[in-house]
Amino acid sequence: MRPAGRIEGIVNQPAERGLIRGAAVICHAHPLHGGMMHFKVIFRAAKALQSQGFAVLRFNFRGVGVSEGSHDHGIGEQADTKAAIDEAERRWPSLPLVLGGFSFGAAMASLVAVDEPRVRAALLLGFPITRVASTDHLSRIRQPRLFVQGSRDEFGSGDDLLRLTAPLPEPKRVVVIEGADHFFTGRLDDLQTPIERWAGERPWEATQ
Repeated sequence: MRPAGRIEGIVNQPAERGLIRGAAVICHAHPLHGGMMHFKVIFRAAKALQSQGFAVLRFNFRGVGVSEGSHDHGIGEQADTKAAIDEAERRWPSLPLVLGGFSFGAAMASLVAVDEPRVRAALLLGFPITRVASTDHLSRIRQPRLFVQGSRDEFGSGDDLLRLTAPLPEPKRVVVIEGADHFFTGRLDDLQTPIERWAGERPWEATQ
């Protein structure tokens, strides 16, 4: 799998530009349902990671914005994600890399994390439990993971996520935001806080 052409992206530097402690790639929601790299949940995730010293690369999947190509039903989008990882590695070599995503982007990030050794940790927001063909691959992810889900998520409630993640291997952290929907409407501060806390703890260092 390869990118369909040029991929549009944006880099956000940490607040203290001279002190970059890690790198992150964040994947957006479904391209056919308005998903793009400027979506609020993606922006807030990037902001949370920036506050903990991360340089963050957000990008548009093929066919979104000025990214070339067309939607490939989650196949080519995994190639786009790996191309973004390549770019992050080129820009910030030797730094720990976190791969994250929201909704469809969380599904893509989880699939790529399974066999991508450069990914040191995974950040999965609003995982679309009822919209993916299978969740079996989640059991094969061994990197530290943070799941954040709204208790009223239309595509997998907080209880659904708790049942799904209970048998998964450690290390993992699951945060359910009570009353939040899939888009964390009105709850973006509550979304940002656990990401900041998790990134600040740097759980990937404990697994070295």
